[in-house]
Amino acid sequence: MTETTLSTTDFRATAASIESEVGKVIVGQQEVVRFTLIAILSGGHVLLEGVPGLGKTMLIRTLGQALNLDFSRIQFTPDLMPSDITGTEIMEEQADRRRGFRFQNGPVFANLVLADEINRATPKTQSALLEAMQEKTVTVANHTYPLPQPFFVLATQNPIEQEGTYPLPEAQLDRFIFKINVPFPSANDLTEILARTTGGAAAAPTTTADGNQLVSMQKLARQVPIPSHVSQYVSRLIVATHPSSSPAPLVNQYVRYGSSPRGGQALVLGSKITALLAGRFNVSFDDVTAVAPAALRHRLLLNFEGQAEGIQPDDVIADLIKNVSQTTP
Repeated sequence: MTETTLSTTDFRATAASIESEVGKVIVGQQEVVRFTLIAILSGGHVLLEGVPGLGKTMLIRTLGQALNLDFSRIQFTPDLMPSDITGTEIMEEQADRRRGFRFQNGPVFANLVLADEINRATPKTQSALLEAMQEKTVTVANHTYPLPQPFFVLATQNPIEQEGTYPLPEAQLDRFIFKINVPFPSANDLTEILARTTGGAAAAPTTTADGNQLVSMQKLARQVPIPSHVSQYVSRLIVATHPSSSPAPLVNQYVRYGSSPRGGQALVLGSKITALLAGRFNVSFDDVTAVAPAALRHRLLLNFEGQAEGIQPDDVIADLIKNVSQTTP
């Protein structure tokens, strides 16, 4: 893959073009689009959660069109097998008339993989994505195959329909850099959605970036400096997600287990890209707190009391931000 060099101005212009093209199809949901783009520019995977009909699948498909990436959609169902995702070895007759095995790629061999309703598949099938998400490889019959680069998994799940579903284990949730909640649209946005979807020809996004540009944008984002006092604040936030010694009352009362170090990585990378999108080449406290809910909400394991009282992870994160000092003790 040939690399291209980008300036901060190019970075902002390309990101703005991507958001603009997605906006031709997706009405409203600017925050969802922004955080999904931040996650992709971080090189991470995204879990989108929302009730049916909010355009989660359409958003991901539209991003694939705007980014000119190989797109693949996997509909997760209880009878889906791991080989349906990764691929399998098939026997065929070769040129010398001998029979041999050939690996047939599965749908995971794409740049942008939509894992639709990921919590409907069994844990065995869900785990087929673990190696792909972490190592960006697939191992079948003792052979390891690299996935195309860049590689992203954008998964969706429905929070209200739990019958016949298999909640993702914490280890797999931790592989998603962000968990993004997709809200119901406002009345004005819904009016526009109805007008677009019940009228004439639907708008189509124009390709504004490719894989090479995305890789260059990812590398530029990692070069953004983060001041030591901001980095220390990120570390204090992550440590404070664990109960017993946290300055946040809601953590001590309602959290059973806090974030892993991956939460800190998500905060740092997300805040670097947020700074670039704002036209700054340095990270501020506001950048960190802006991405904190998306980076941490799926990494906080509530205890029984928290679940019984209906405490939401976002409430805990707000309490964290309120109580963890931005100044070094």
